[in-house]
Amino acid sequence: MTADTHRHFHDALSHVKVRLLTMSGEAEAALGLAVEALLERHEEKARRVIAGDRVIDSMEVEIEEECIGLLALQQPMARDLRMLTSALKIANDLERVGDHAVNIAQSAERLARARPITPEPEIVEMARLARDMLSDALEAFVRGDAGAGREVCLRDDRVDALHRSVFRILLTHMMEDPHMISAGMELFLVSRNLERVADLATNIGEDVVFLVEGKSIKHHAEDRGVPAASGA
Repeated sequence: MTADTHRHFHDALSHVKVRLLTMSGEAEAALGLAVEALLERHEEKARRVIAGDRVIDSMEVEIEEECIGLLALQQPMARDLRMLTSALKIANDLERVGDHAVNIAQSAERLARARPITPEPEIVEMARLARDMLSDALEAFVRGDAGAGREVCLRDDRVDALHRSVFRILLTHMMEDPHMISAGMELFLVSRNLERVADLATNIGEDVVFLVEGKSIKHHAEDRGVPAASGA
């Protein structure tokens, strides 16, 4: 690869990172708006989330095409190869975050037409944690910070614990009042979708470790909390 080609290649890699950050911003905004629609019983906000999903979908296609083109034409190796394969996976994860935001918005639409019910505080906290994890995971990716990627992975346990708590609380409410069953099931779906967003943020954190260290920590919980120096 000539010096000029090498420069153009790394400019293209930088562009992929920028597009991923933009896509992450769209996914985070969709998630936040979906939660607002839920808390405010705001059907218009829910519809905006649903309509806006096509923007996130098109971004995934654009990033995928760019990454595949670079893989085919430049045949990168080592860290550059890991960066492109990680970018492909992250774009897919962000597209799925958008899908989960749509699911939450659809639940918000249905709840807005039902008897008023206040979502559990645990759901609000799950939404905050999931958005923070997503934002921090992308920042770790852009910076190439394996330690920050691991830290995002460790936060997933907190979201899982809240999800289990929401299930127990909603089950108790539904047993005490059968009229709560429909709304309770919708809120459980919201909790489940937020739990999945946190899982996707965890995937991105794991991809950051793979990018920096060339080491997969998927299915290896013992490796998540071990700090490691960044390397090529």
